Amino acid sequence: MNTPRFSSETNRRRFLARTTLGAALFTVPGLFAEALTSTPQQTDGPFYPDKLPLDTDNDLLILNNAATPALGEVTYLSGRILDARGEPIRGALVEIWQCDANGAYLHSRSGNAAKRDAHFQGFGRFITGSTGEYLFRTIKPVPYPGRTPHIHLKVRRANKELLSTQCYIKGHPGNEKDFIWKSVKDEKARAAITVDFVPLKGAKAGELAAKFDVVLGLTPEA
Repeated sequence: MNTPRFSSETNRRRFLARTTLGAALFTVPGLFAEALTSTPQQTDGPFYPDKLPLDTDNDLLILNNAATPALGEVTYLSGRILDARGEPIRGALVEIWQCDANGAYLHSRSGNAAKRDAHFQGFGRFITGSTGEYLFRTIKPVPYPGRTPHIHLKVRRANKELLSTQCYIKGHPGNEKDFIWKSVKDEKARAAITVDFVPLKGAKAGELAAKFDVVLGLTPEA
């Protein structure tokens, strides 16, 4: 498995510094656990890659060692993988996949495949550490026919799939028309998968940041 890589080390350090304080809130076992809402299960959809790329690290903008980055609004997606008590889950494999800026997935049956951005990795992986935190550099999701913008996320541990879900843009007008987003009837659960994409503090190139914490419906003993 590839190690995490970022093209801009300065932006990476700024981003990690920004998220450290938030992660520290969950270093105390069970802190605020009673207020946690389990992240709802959602479909993988038809476009989980049918052939994984050779490069599966957490930087989806640079494919292998290419000099040309992918098109789209650069976004740092981060969060924590937590159990039902608010305990961080270490050693979880987090996978994300999404369409490129042209609305095409890394899949042989993806719509708009002829216009697929060859520089976009389309899929990435990250293994959580002791804080349960993950981090990806990707693009802000875009809509395509029939769907509001979203990023797919899957969590595995010890070769067992724990959750598959999707992350949406807070306030996007397409959400109210999206049948999968609307299928989550509980308001708290829906809010848990709908996050802000905001300007990254201190960034000079317009990068965005989105924080998506994932709460699994299991306890440390599970």
